[in-house]
Amino acid sequence: MDSIIILNWNKIVNPCDTGYIIGDFAFDDHDKYLHRMNGTKVLIVGNHDHTKRRKKATGWSEIEHLKRIEVDGEYVILCHYAMRTWYKSHRGALHLYGHSHGNLPGDSQSCDVGVDCWNFKPVTLAEAKLRMATFPQRVELDHHKPGKVDDEE
Repeated sequence: MDSIIILNWNKIVNPCDTGYIIGDFAFDDHDKYLHRMNGTKVLIVGNHDHTKRRKKATGWSEIEHLKRIEVDGEYVILCHYAMRTWYKSHRGALHLYGHSHGNLPGDSQSCDVGVDCWNFKPVTLAEAKLRMATFPQRVELDHHKPGKVDDEE
């Protein structure tokens, strides 16, 4: 499985590209994989990316728990965990996550991009957006208005 993932990564990610790994990279030494993979690699920390392995690795350009990037004027929020609301979600920002192994459905602005949901291949933003276009429309609550809480009787 490891060799297939690396082969698929190198078919899609060029040496001058930046790839974002949305957590749970490896249960083993990270560098033995990272140095076989094309491009600059950014880790968005998952629950299995243990501190010892992360600190020992030299192949990461960045290690973050949450990352906000802008692509062609569009905000994309990267986090290992799916969120119900995120930075500028009410303005159309996208959210890409992992962790749930395809068991947590996305919507028109959020998508599980874990490799196990994509035939063990990295996902381009364009591919994720195509999939999100098939999902239900996002319903965003107005977080500026106070919510209603049922009174206890």
